Amino acid sequence: MSEIRSELQYTKDHEYVRASDEDGVFYVGITDYAQGELGDVVYVELPEVGRTLDAHEVFGTIEAVKAVSELYSPLAGEVVEINGRLDGEPALVNSDPYGDGWMIKLRVTGDRSALLDSSAYASLIGE
Repeated sequence: MSEIRSELQYTKDHEYVRASDEDGVFYVGITDYAQGELGDVVYVELPEVGRTLDAHEVFGTIEAVKAVSELYSPLAGEVVEINGRLDGEPALVNSDPYGDGWMIKLRVTGDRSALLDSSAYASLIGE
């Protein structure tokens, strides 16, 4: 069974959004369910800091033993930080997807109303 945290918001593409200490800035990563489906993560390609993203725009790729998948921005905004630790430690996505395995910090400029709460995400993945 996948870990689904009530304080997070989710997308149908299996990304999560978590508030940071900075107003309007959110951590983005993939869910515990997604990392479990992918298997052992061996490489993560992330965007440049300063890049502006639209909601649902591809911002990078994640490579696992089983597959390579695109990463989608859950919201419109500007990338203000990337998780540089993932260069040398991509397995953080597997071991701590909601903590040290985050991917980007996004200064959100768009509406967050399309995001799913934890119960809606649980229903989406059948849990």
